[in-house]
Amino acid sequence: MQALLVLEDGKVFKGTALGKKGTTWGEVVFNTSMTGYEEILTDPSYRGQLVTLTYPLIGNYGINGKDLESYAPHLAGLIIKEACFKPNHWQTRNNLIGYLNKEKIIGISDIDTRALTRYIREKGSMYGVISSENDDINQLMNLAREKGRQKRELVKEVSLKRTTRIPGRGFRIVVMDFGVKYNILRYLRSLEADLIIVPYDTTAEEVLDYNPDGILLSNGPGDPRDLPEVVEEVKKLVNYTPVFGICLGHQLLGLAFGASIYKLKFGHHGGNHPVKNLINGRIVITTQNHGYAIADSHLPGLEVTHRNLNDGTIEGIRHKELPVFSLQYHPEAGPGPVDSHSIFEDFINLLQEDRAKKIVNF
Repeated sequence: MQALLVLEDGKVFKGTALGKKGTTWGEVVFNTSMTGYEEILTDPSYRGQLVTLTYPLIGNYGINGKDLESYAPHLAGLIIKEACFKPNHWQTRNNLIGYLNKEKIIGISDIDTRALTRYIREKGSMYGVISSENDDINQLMNLAREKGRQKRELVKEVSLKRTTRIPGRGFRIVVMDFGVKYNILRYLRSLEADLIIVPYDTTAEEVLDYNPDGILLSNGPGDPRDLPEVVEEVKKLVNYTPVFGICLGHQLLGLAFGASIYKLKFGHHGGNHPVKNLINGRIVITTQNHGYAIADSHLPGLEVTHRNLNDGTIEGIRHKELPVFSLQYHPEAGPGPVDSHSIFEDFINLLQEDRAKKIVNF
């Protein structure tokens, strides 16, 4: 069955329907990871987006159900070059097509994803529509433009609705869930952290009532500037306990200290982004998934700790006095390289240092 991908500027890509029949829309982004489509499909940060996978063959190792990064898929639609119908892997429990149909995900295959990626890189981020039921290009283009102007509460859509506890023998960490990936929780659990995961709109007072040793501001979808009420709560939290932010959490932390946010031309999505640690000079390959960044123009009380070597954007900050730091990239990977997994140990060490200081000052 034929399907169309129509961008808001009228650019058309013709392909084959993939997954559920229907029409879907979202911001078109591209991910450069060579593997990890199961994790990408279930990453909450892709909420409301049409994800293009630049690797040409998708589905060759099937779906195992163990590499999920959330309770459900979150992307608005999937765009690929070629789908593998007969996966070959000992852990396979389903194939890609069966999974897409089961989860009612609309997609398109058999299009030139390299050409689409080059187009987005040249023209910049834009909305698009995938449809296997409507071939009226003008209607689909107008739909993409209309949806691109609408505001959605993306974080509210993906955040858990009530507090969840994952008990551990170590430090108590409150995770503010803006769309947290499971691999973040897996790493913290491996360090025996006592985890309390709270909804995105939990107040600072409610967070502090749990008597946390530290707070993690998670990744999540959308523009951090759409969450001014969350920024106000973060402003209160940073004065009481160590805070670690990842991706959206990094941007929210920047806003809380007075930094500015801007939208990238086409975002960073993939598992091959080089980042330099300005503190120790080490270069790591990172996993990234964001469309916004902290601007260099105004960083009161903050210092930049990491830089993206592709475009020079800020990839990490820390406060000059408070035990607060954050990363724009994803140290938990999933999918991607594990060059930065020791960051979680750094966070635990920071909690240890903070506890020791409090004991000395008691």
